[in-house]
Amino acid sequence: MAGTPLTELNRPLGQNRAEPHGKPWGRWLVMASGGVVGTVLVAVLLLIALRRDPDGGQPMATATIEKRTEQPQLAAIPVQPGVPQGPRTQSNASQLENEAGVTVVRPGADMPGSIIITIPDSDGPIKLAPSPDNRLVERSRYGLLPKTAPDGATPLQIYARPLGPQPATKPAGRIAILVGGLGISQSGTADAIAKLPGTISLAFAPYGQELERTVQRARSEGHEVFLQLPMEPFDYPDNDPGPHTLLTGPKSSDNLDRLHWVLGRFTGYVGIVNFLGGRLTADEAALSPILRELAGRGLMVVDDGSSSRSLLASSAGRAQIPAMKVDRVIDSVTRADAIDKELAGLEAIAREQGVAIASASALPVSIERIARWAQSLEGKGLAIVPMSAARTLRNPKTTGSLK
Repeated sequence: MAGTPLTELNRPLGQNRAEPHGKPWGRWLVMASGGVVGTVLVAVLLLIALRRDPDGGQPMATATIEKRTEQPQLAAIPVQPGVPQGPRTQSNASQLENEAGVTVVRPGADMPGSIIITIPDSDGPIKLAPSPDNRLVERSRYGLLPKTAPDGATPLQIYARPLGPQPATKPAGRIAILVGGLGISQSGTADAIAKLPGTISLAFAPYGQELERTVQRARSEGHEVFLQLPMEPFDYPDNDPGPHTLLTGPKSSDNLDRLHWVLGRFTGYVGIVNFLGGRLTADEAALSPILRELAGRGLMVVDDGSSSRSLLASSAGRAQIPAMKVDRVIDSVTRADAIDKELAGLEAIAREQGVAIASASALPVSIERIARWAQSLEGKGLAIVPMSAARTLRNPKTTGSLK
């Protein structure tokens, strides 16, 4: 191996390399040039980092903003042949605003430099005042009882459903319906609340579970509510309205205590309506103490029309209590065809007298027929109104009218 010539395959790395050509100062010049370039790059990078230019190198331009004193002109309004043209300034703008239903209050002495635009609210669900209103309740051992507030506000005024926006054309007649017997059957109560229009008033019996919550759900759907007072019928006790029934005869001395129990069952009602009570409502001696107790509580009284001998509405009127008696009981015969016939008769009364008032029970067939019938009224030029509003519409001069 000693005499074998070395080739590219067996020569040790790094040995016997060819000497570089050229002068040494040439290599030094190249190395120096590279150092200068590197130094310049480092300096540029440091300059950029220290300046922290917020524009980030983006293109920039400077523009001069001049303040102009001229007022902007209104857009030209096309001229229509045959239509008189006025000055195309404020009057044209006002005309357009009126047609669009928009009210514009322009800058004036009281509000310089400001413009207020009021756009009419679209029709939305009517919301009833929340209950209980602390001004309108008194505490008792039976719960919260209704009362007139120190400022004169009453449950009838505060808890009633507002009449709401009225159509441009006056209805040919208005109809109020009070559906009672709610609060006992959960399914029947839920159907009445969900299926009947909010303008139909609902009456709750003082029995049943979670009455306060159920009543508030009905009110949240727009229904004003009444409380049903169980009253003695002619065939009592065979026909028993339930515990705490208001009675005639010797037992009538306990009626005020029974009344307080019933009144404390829930809050938010605008008035009371009899539940049965043929015998009691025909006995003015037994009826008078009850009405005297109700007179200061700011409620209205409705006679449901179930007894032709009832003195409830007339006696309440003499006691200075807002009261009315219904014209028809629409489901005294609980067949669909009979209910439809009564509803048609109700329409005739409304057209003749301006306002018709009816009552019904929360039976499935009654709810179904009333809900179906209610959908047809707009096309007939008739409108459903709450019971509280029907009273004032029938007799605007009656005391205790709605505010």
